[in-house]
Amino acid sequence: MVFDLIVAVVAVVAGMVASVAGFGIGSLLTPVLAFQVGTKLAVALVALPHVGGTALRLWMLRAHVDRHVLLNFGIASAVCGLVGAVLHAFATSIVLSRIFGGLLVLAGISSLVGLMERLQLPRWAAWVAGGLSGIFGGLVGNQGSIRSAALLGFHVPRDAFVATATAIALLVDVGRVPVYLATQGSAILHYWPQVVIGLAGVAVGTLVGARLLRRIPEKVFRRIVGLLILAIGIYMLVHPT
Repeated sequence: MVFDLIVAVVAVVAGMVASVAGFGIGSLLTPVLAFQVGTKLAVALVALPHVGGTALRLWMLRAHVDRHVLLNFGIASAVCGLVGAVLHAFATSIVLSRIFGGLLVLAGISSLVGLMERLQLPRWAAWVAGGLSGIFGGLVGNQGSIRSAALLGFHVPRDAFVATATAIALLVDVGRVPVYLATQGSAILHYWPQVVIGLAGVAVGTLVGARLLRRIPEKVFRRIVGLLILAIGIYMLVHPT
């Protein structure tokens, strides 16, 4: 009961963060479930609430999607996401925990120093980073920071940036979730209550997050999220699950 309550609260917060930052569901919710089930299964479990929250966010932002970037960059990311999901099936939980923790540390530091806002990748490097984001998305469910850096290389407007990043994340989810279900379906089914709780929490957070978090200055918000993600990443590196 206590664990389910923690999952619900973190899922709501994760949905709120993602509604503003464009990512964060996997970064915040996966470590919570990993404490109970290990990182490998946690990645698969969180993928389902991630699909729901991302689809809902995309519906709200659909008018701003840059279709040209989506059809090119997004498809490449989705294919690489499928590759990452296949690799996930053969990796151990400890290895995935190390990779996940390292990505969280990178994302946290980048947020704190404003690296992603200043980084401008050339087009060719953006494609490479996009492929990497897809692979990591399928492997450990954490791709937001790398994807953001890659999309900056396409110089799309702010609203289109967030909407297109959300659409690409959903494409990666569509590629990786069937692999998770095929390889860990019985285990996922065993934890269906946590999946449902996570899905509901993310949906609530997505719907109310933008309104509530607009009251917090963007720089302050990014620093808080960056510190939280950095702390979680360091913990997962020191105490892999």
